[in-house]
Amino acid sequence: MTRRSVKRGLVLAGSVALAAGLIPTADAAAGSYVALGDSYSAGVGTRAKVDSCYRSTYGYPALVASRYGLALSYQACSGARTADVTNNQLGALSSGTAYVSMTIGGNDVGFADVLTECAQPGWMSDCDGAIAGGRAILTGQLPGRYDSLFGAIRSKAPNAKIAIGGYPLIFNGEDCNALTFFSPSEEASLNSATNDLDSLIRTKATAHGASFVDPRSSFSGHAVCDSTEWINGLSNPVEESYHPNRLGNDGLAKLFGPVLTGSAYKTSTLTTAKPSTAQRNRAAADKVLRMDLAAPANLDKAARAGVSPTEVKRLNSLLRSSDPAVVDRALTDLRALDRQAS
Repeated sequence: MTRRSVKRGLVLAGSVALAAGLIPTADAAAGSYVALGDSYSAGVGTRAKVDSCYRSTYGYPALVASRYGLALSYQACSGARTADVTNNQLGALSSGTAYVSMTIGGNDVGFADVLTECAQPGWMSDCDGAIAGGRAILTGQLPGRYDSLFGAIRSKAPNAKIAIGGYPLIFNGEDCNALTFFSPSEEASLNSATNDLDSLIRTKATAHGASFVDPRSSFSGHAVCDSTEWINGLSNPVEESYHPNRLGNDGLAKLFGPVLTGSAYKTSTLTTAKPSTAQRNRAAADKVLRMDLAAPANLDKAARAGVSPTEVKRLNSLLRSSDPAVVDRALTDLRALDRQAS
């Protein structure tokens, strides 16, 4: 789920996954599988971007299709909202469609914008207001959008097994990413909003004869900053941020596959390498410097929030140090100031 505009693009009969040799080319009788949805279904976060929609050969739909020998029509697109699925993706459905999967709704409630707002230092942001704005859409507009979309999917694919996924909880109460400033209370509020979104998805999916796939339990212990992350923290490029990585997509495939087919899914043994703490902190410090915390306007915001502008300027200056220990301490102290302003 990113803020960039949605670009329509059809990838019929699994052309993305077939190109990587992931799906058999000749066994369409094994089942026609249409993967709809947003970036969580397109595979954003796996660092394997194939097209403008970011359909990935490591996205859970490609993994499910490969594991079960299904003919995949990969329609999911990064940035998609419910209206985009209706307008751009449902043409792939028919009475011959056997399986449909989808995640959708995060962009409708402003997932990327809310995270961007809440990631800033507390004296520079209105995280509570951003979350409240998303909740207003969740309760006021999204129920009707889900009814319309889920009903259209059932109408166009009357014989399909349909699995609608919720979203995992991103945060564990800790913020280990040096460039972001999520407070524990902000993380709890963001997780709470995700719980409410998932509850709505479950209600509407089951009302329209679809199965709800709940990833929250499986992702427990694998949030951002957990020892084994299934969700990326702040990443470079930024579009990879706060999306399931390859381990996370493998976990999603393990959930969606059995729900769709009734057969067990064997997970792969994937590993991911992480940069050193010094490398992460250097990259984070450079990005914090680009936030221009010492600009007069931002120092005024700090003062109004009860944060010492002098201390902000001092710590901002220390971020330029070549000593990793100095940079680490400056980032830690900036986080403490953020807690003071929250």
